[in-house]
Order: sequence, then C-alpha cells, then structure tokens
Amino acid sequence: MRELDVSQVTQAVEEMCVAACYDLPDDVLKAMEKARDVEESEVGRELLDICVENAKVAARERVPICQDTGVTVVFLELGQDLHLVGGDLYEAVAEGVRRGYTTGYLRKSVVADPLFTRKNTGDNTPPIIYTDIVPGERLKIMVVPKGTGSENMSALKMLTPAAGPQGVKKFVVEVVDKAGSNPCPPVIVGVGVGGMMDRAAVMAKKALLRKVGEPHPEPEVAKLERETLKEINDLGIGPQGLGGRVTALAVHIETAPTHIGALPVAVNLQCHAARHAERVL
Repeated sequence: MRELDVSQVTQAVEEMCVAACYDLPDDVLKAMEKARDVEESEVGRELLDICVENAKVAARERVPICQDTGVTVVFLELGQDLHLVGGDLYEAVAEGVRRGYTTGYLRKSVVADPLFTRKNTGDNTPPIIYTDIVPGERLKIMVVPKGTGSENMSALKMLTPAAGPQGVKKFVVEVVDKAGSNPCPPVIVGVGVGGMMDRAAVMAKKALLRKVGEPHPEPEVAKLERETLKEINDLGIGPQGLGGRVTALAVHIETAPTHIGALPVAVNLQCHAARHAERVL
C-alpha cells in the first residue's frame, strides 16, 4: 500500500486553482478557434476572436480569464490502495483552495450563509468536493472553478419515462434557449440523465470535464449529443447572444441507471471560459 502525505494535496490544489483560472485548456481554445471558421455572422466571428485573444492574454499576463473565479468544485478519484497520512483529506483540499485564491489574487465569492447574512468567508472556502473510490493507489484531482453566470442558467427536470430521448433533447434545447445570452455563449452543455435528481446534477457537471466535442462511447448517446447540438445552434443565439450559428461548442451527455418510473435530466451550462485543471498524485 502506497502512502501519500496530504500536504502534497494542498500544494497541488493551490497550484491548480491558479492554473485553472489563468490557463484555458487547449481543447477549449481549439474548439473556439474551430467555431470561428463555421460562424456565419461577422459580429459572431469578431466576438469569438475576442474570446480567444482574452484567453491568450490571461495566459501570457498571468491574470484570470474572467473576474468571476467561482466556487471551487473538486472531483477526487481516490485509489482504494492509497493510504493518506498527515491530516484530513478534505481539509487539505480546502487549504489548497484558501492558498490558491490568495496567492493567485483570485476573487473570493463564497458566502457562508445562503439566506440571511450572506457574509463572505474571505478565502473562497469551503470548496464543493465529490469523491469516487476507484481501484489503484493514486489520487486524481480535478479542480473546476464554476462561476454563476452559467451556473444560474442550469436546470433540472423529472421527466416521465415516456418522454424518452426526444423529451430529453427538447428539455435541453429549451434550457439553452431560455438562458439566451446570460451564460456567455458559446457554451458547453453538460447533461446528466438517470440516477435520481442528485446523481443527474453531479453527472451534468462532471460531463463538462470531457474534452470538448469528444463523443460519448455509446453510439446512440453520441447521436443524441449531435442532434441536440444542432438544434441548439439552430436557435441563432450565437456568440455572446448577439446572433450567429455557434451558440454551443458541444453537448456532453452522461447516463446512469434509474428507477422504472423515473427519467431525471439535469443540464449544467458552462460559459466559453471552461476552466478546469487535472493532476494525478
């Protein structure tokens, strides 16, 4: 059994928080550059150019891509043969967030009480953490700074099984249509289908971590992704909501077993600044 001191987790998370907010992943950048070639609107092409240039300036000048550096969502895949030593894993992650948002001069957006005082915690903690236990002796960390411009436009609906794939597609397109310019398109659309309402929502968020445009391994699901993307881009919302062909860069659908009487569908929208960082310890 391998040992890992949680101080390494803290250091990794600190570095990843900064990197995620400064450096747009290559697959996202390439997807926007490709979108520019198919965008028919002159204004849309100009806006896509600005988005790409903004990402390049952020990386070069080491400044945040967007002022909303979000709530820090952290996905952990913990190997069952890994022994963590030196402290509490979740506190180590939180300390990494605390340090990263301070050393990186990132906006701290978390309030402790959602209803009454809404007092800022001052260090962007606590993070939201999801953990899966997997085979092996490694720890995979995925840091996702999630802002509210796109998050506030997300939605969940408990469909009936009779709605089927067409009902899922209809709901996803309606969510994007209603969102309009609010989530700063072009967006990436994460969709979770199945499980129960909580599982569907987590799947929708994790779907955003797939490389942009990488199809689902199941052919029928991949086909539904393509069809849904086409209908979304036929809406004409376009880059930043000013009209055009490219409203979404990709639709990523994840599925899970569910109850015979249920068809939960969650849609998690991600703006063009699709920030995330991954590391394996």
